[in-house]
Amino acid sequence: MSARRARRLALQALCCLDVQGEKVRDLVAGFVDDSSESPETIAQAHRLIERAWQDRLVCDDLLARHARHWELPRLALVDRNILRLATSELRGRTAPPKAVITEALALAREFSSAESPRFVNGVLDAIAKELGRDAGDTRDGDIG
Repeated sequence: MSARRARRLALQALCCLDVQGEKVRDLVAGFVDDSSESPETIAQAHRLIERAWQDRLVCDDLLARHARHWELPRLALVDRNILRLATSELRGRTAPPKAVITEALALAREFSSAESPRFVNGVLDAIAKELGRDAGDTRDGDIG
């Protein structure tokens, strides 16, 4: 449950960074630190945010290839950042692909439109395959 809550915080932070840019990094860090989550969850959220934000250009390249018929700037803000977060996790091998995709779908159901989970699932499945990480892969990582 801690990992899910960390991903929720990370998604919210990534959306803020996506809209406002680097200038709000300290504010975003403060938002995460001031949450009512456990210190472990906050630390996980910071790791996820840092990795996804630093990795966003590489992730965006993967997303552009697999989000067929969609230009990244035209994707809904929340969907774009759910995909970035999950793609970063898939690239970093921090959790089994199935867990990463399942968690991304939960975020899409909670924060986005009714159509988003299907779209997110298709894009992430294709990315996992390109990265050689089949969605059924159960290798463990540090965040699950």
